[in-house]
Amino acid sequence: MRPKVLLVEDSTSLAILYKQYVKDEAYDLLHVETGKEAKNFILNYAPQLVILDLQLPDISGQEILEWIQENEIPSSVIIATAHGSVDVAISLIQRGAKDFLEKPIQAERLKTSIRIHLKNAKLEHLVEDLENSLDRSNFHGFIGSSVQMQAVYKTIDSVAPTNASVFINGESGTGKEVCAEAIHRQSDRKNRPFIAINCGAIPRDLMESEIFGHVRGAFTGATTDRKGAAMQAHGGTLFLDELCEMELEMQKKLLRFLQTGTFTPLGDSKEKKVDVRIICATNRDPLQEVEEGRFREDLYYRVHVIPIEMPPLRERGKDIITLANHFLKIYAKQDGKKFTGLDKQVQQRMKCYRWPGNVRQLQNIIRNIVVLNDDTHVAIEHLPAQLNDNSTTKEDKKTRPVEVVEHIERKQIEEPMIDELQTAEQTTEQRVVNKPTHSTIRPMWQVERETIQNAIDFCDGNVLSAAVLLELSPSTVYRKKLAWETEDEHNEAQI
Repeated sequence: MRPKVLLVEDSTSLAILYKQYVKDEAYDLLHVETGKEAKNFILNYAPQLVILDLQLPDISGQEILEWIQENEIPSSVIIATAHGSVDVAISLIQRGAKDFLEKPIQAERLKTSIRIHLKNAKLEHLVEDLENSLDRSNFHGFIGSSVQMQAVYKTIDSVAPTNASVFINGESGTGKEVCAEAIHRQSDRKNRPFIAINCGAIPRDLMESEIFGHVRGAFTGATTDRKGAAMQAHGGTLFLDELCEMELEMQKKLLRFLQTGTFTPLGDSKEKKVDVRIICATNRDPLQEVEEGRFREDLYYRVHVIPIEMPPLRERGKDIITLANHFLKIYAKQDGKKFTGLDKQVQQRMKCYRWPGNVRQLQNIIRNIVVLNDDTHVAIEHLPAQLNDNSTTKEDKKTRPVEVVEHIERKQIEEPMIDELQTAEQTTEQRVVNKPTHSTIRPMWQVERETIQNAIDFCDGNVLSAAVLLELSPSTVYRKKLAWETEDEHNEAQI
């Protein structure tokens, strides 16, 4: 069945023109003139994509966009308006629009945008169908049904019944300890102890005692015998979090314990043998730690038998909202507040935020909102500064191309500015001290193309987002991109 694209446009002549643009495309472009007709069509035929004019005779396009979001209708929306600006684009993107077209819409711009968003809609529906078919939104302490988390659940299912060592890698706050506990609870050892040690939180002088224990008199202050984590976990699971923080000498002793299953408590002369399953975790790149001499290679290969990569929260899609609602209900009940859900704008803002602190950060933000406010729904004004600030965040600055950051916040960049990008208004004192050589100067069109392409790549191909970052009109970026692609195709054909 051919995809359906709904054009909501009160100008019949423009609608005829747009239909002519796409007459040879592999989808049906259908037209209505009013907001009321648009709502009826969307409810009856569920188009994959809606091209929505903001200026309609009965209902504003923004109201229709909000109606689509509130009713969770699975139609992507592209806004078309002659009154657009970057500020309007940002506002509408935050309300759920996927793209922004400025009138008069050019043929190639229209076809490219529709083609891209129909593909995206198809992929989103495939992912949603997969998530629904797996249908595991709760799993041993985990909350979330995204494809990324389903992969984690499946790995846990496979590895839990075995005694293989597991190495969990992931950013701080992604749930590495929850993953370790899930493996334990799914295993045959579930009725035995689960003991967790954070290697980054224990002073180096106490690490051996914490893991292997000590006898009375082993050192000053050792007034009694003490069982270490290895003995406490006998028959169960020992979880060593932030393993890469462990000192090299202690890594050597841990390796021997893993190879033999035996250890000697501090101050004792007799070896002890235990049966434990080892699960390790780190938020660092273990191979890089090995290469830089901070982590033993032989220990790495001993513990890195079954790797599990915990996905960052920003890659988990709708799990962000599921988790936010979960925490909201818990804290609202604890504190006797009225909160029951999140506004659509809040949901959109949360989905777009990078969440450098992952689930732990989300949990703390919801806790903060519930403590400081009392309402039925979390609104934009309830969000803390880092989610309400539309400017570049510190996390984004670390990963954005230098060209994009220079354009957005030139004064905050410590590195010397590229001479080609300086403007005539800059004073002599502001100019780069180092005089450029002939080899460092390139034609402006090359610099412009590289800058725009870096911005598009950074935004995963989303030209609208790239235009916002570059503070350019989306139509300008699309036009230049299309011209370059046409030129490249022509050059290839000449070869």
